[in-house]
Amino acid sequence: MKHAVGLRAAFAALLLALAAHAIGQSPPSESLKRKPYEPSIGQAGKDVIWVPSPDKVVERMLQMAQTTSRDLVVDLGSGDGRIIITAAQRFGARAMGVEFNPDMVALSRENARKAGVADKVSIVQGDFFKVDFSEASVVALYLLPDLNIGLRRKILAMRPGTRVVSHSFDMEDWEPDELSMLDGKRAYFWVVPAKVAGRWTLALDGSTTQPVDVGFEQEFQKLKGYAHVGEALAGLRDARLRGARIRFAYVDAKGVRRAFSGQVTGDRMEGDYRSDPGGQGHWRAVKR
Repeated sequence: MKHAVGLRAAFAALLLALAAHAIGQSPPSESLKRKPYEPSIGQAGKDVIWVPSPDKVVERMLQMAQTTSRDLVVDLGSGDGRIIITAAQRFGARAMGVEFNPDMVALSRENARKAGVADKVSIVQGDFFKVDFSEASVVALYLLPDLNIGLRRKILAMRPGTRVVSHSFDMEDWEPDELSMLDGKRAYFWVVPAKVAGRWTLALDGSTTQPVDVGFEQEFQKLKGYAHVGEALAGLRDARLRGARIRFAYVDAKGVRRAFSGQVTGDRMEGDYRSDPGGQGHWRAVKR
């Protein structure tokens, strides 16, 4: 009886050894293999579905922004990374993507590595409403209209002169500075304007002329306003903002037209003016 028990134990040990050997030598099952992540067009994301921008549109958007190696391009909802990779590869820019889907983040990092621009590109996994992208000089979007509008306040608070490009969707009443069409696709471009609404005291350097009270009403980059000349409120002519660059003109109490161009820096602005006929000089203004 003891002999039979011993044989059964030895046989069981042999079966276990053979099973262990078979497991070690047999190929892993297909279910255990990790397949590379492959996104599908139309797949659901946090706030949008994923539809990549065509390469030609991506290049045009970056051309519209006049992207250079001095820029930091940030793509909000960067997907597979094609916009930031193109910015680095074709334009020499530094680039950052913000993407919520961790699988897409991993994919875009691998795509950047394969493209040879991993040293110029970073991808942040997170919500672009919460991520700080205030250092960007170019912001790229391919989002739904309500997301564009949701981001608009944050974008308008960025440094004046920041360029913004969007595939397909606009910013409602913030009119674009340029609209390009390519293969039936739309690409929009804006420049973040300085904030100049309100009253300013304007003085001409080296002039005995009294400072002038100038008032601006602002709707994004569009300006209108007045200059207090003599007893008149003279309407401003040709008033326009492009980032931190400003221009406007008025006719003074002596019938002299003065055209101003300059740079806005917070509550101050300054630049050069020309008078018709013949005069020119430097001007400064301080917000009241």
